[in-house]
Amino acid sequence: MSAFDVDLFVIGGGSGGVRAARIAAGYGATVMVAEEFRVGGTCVIRGCVPKKLLVYASRFPDEFADSGGFGWTVPEPRFDWTALIANKDREIARLESVYRRNLDAAGVKILDTRAEIEDDHTIRLGDGRALRARFILVAVGGGPSLEPRIPGTELGITSNEVFDLQSLPERILIVGGGYIAVEFAGIFAGLGSHVTLLHRGDKLLRGFDDEIRDGLGEAYAKRGIDLKLGLTVDRLSRRGNRIVATLSDGSEIVVDQALGATGRRPNTRGLGLERAGITVDVVGAIPVDGYSQTVTPSIYAVGDVTNRAALTPIAIREGHAFADTVFGGRPTMVDHNLIPTAVFSTPEIGVIGMSEAAARSAYGDVRIYKAGFRAMKATLSGRDERVLMKLVVDDASDRMLGVHIMGSAAGEMIQTVGIAITMGATKADFDRTVAVHPTAAEELVTLRTPFVEKRPLAVG
Repeated sequence: MSAFDVDLFVIGGGSGGVRAARIAAGYGATVMVAEEFRVGGTCVIRGCVPKKLLVYASRFPDEFADSGGFGWTVPEPRFDWTALIANKDREIARLESVYRRNLDAAGVKILDTRAEIEDDHTIRLGDGRALRARFILVAVGGGPSLEPRIPGTELGITSNEVFDLQSLPERILIVGGGYIAVEFAGIFAGLGSHVTLLHRGDKLLRGFDDEIRDGLGEAYAKRGIDLKLGLTVDRLSRRGNRIVATLSDGSEIVVDQALGATGRRPNTRGLGLERAGITVDVVGAIPVDGYSQTVTPSIYAVGDVTNRAALTPIAIREGHAFADTVFGGRPTMVDHNLIPTAVFSTPEIGVIGMSEAAARSAYGDVRIYKAGFRAMKATLSGRDERVLMKLVVDDASDRMLGVHIMGSAAGEMIQTVGIAITMGATKADFDRTVAVHPTAAEELVTLRTPFVEKRPLAVG
């Protein structure tokens, strides 16, 4: 009789855990998944999926306004926040049911309960039961973190609660400068809120190419978003039904909601990792090797809880690679060095590879090709919105080091471009690709003249 109840016990029913469970079961493993909230994890329930639905909603005012230039007369539109949230909730419930059906079909048993680690092979469930597993996979993801030292932090909300607001805030303060802050700023501005976006840095989206960062800042200012850079929040307080944010320069902002989007932390607190000899790092992440294995051989971890690359597709790839390695007899590592990514701001951003600054630091001589132009649609709509495309090329090898796009459908474009870059495409490969005309994307393969920065002549 086996000493184990299951071959694999997965803690966490998000994207990484679900993929690992299904693939492992496909290899013949007996698998259980424990999820204490809802199957689907951050992405499906309270992350990228519902956020993208809100992004779509926020862009309709632009479509209504643009239609006049193409001969359409549209009655004065009205927006219903309650209807949007109700429809979003129905879609999320549908997706969760799909996740559950897929697990059931694969033969995976779902336990709707919290699970903690008792030792290197033992899981303790929320009802007190203990189960023994040959392997344990931790895939509990991460969650938003608020600065606890700021007085009044409890008055604010995070990216978890924002999806369940009862009404659209007339005025909202969003604190942060990363993906989440930038995307919600675009969402609420598009839906009609007055948005203040506050960030302690001098530019949004740290780590992105500087021209993308500058371009987004300019575009957001044009859209009426009040950018406050180089500032922090000292405290939040109540004034009637409003929230007052006192800033580091002594000024005050009065809003209906304050959304904190300054970072996320792995959900490892209280998980019992230390009982299995695992010590988390300074941010609470689980250290793992290239195969997602911890220092305890029977315990693995994938996704945001490892803090390698906090992106849903990476969690899925890591979960699949884990199952291939442990149950499929095919040791597989995930390459975290070249990841296409999109920011669903408005305008949208798509990026893969190195920024110009990073490429110059790593390779020295690089060639830069770039184009800034008004999209064809804007010629009749009259909208003052620019498209930016930038290619970073290693001068010695001609290999493409980075592609940076800002404009409509940038996320869709960067997915296809990502295939070429991952294959090691050169600038010559781009040059010999026939353009699709008329499209914005054709600029990626028609840029021929490197951009040379004009510097003043030395004197003396």
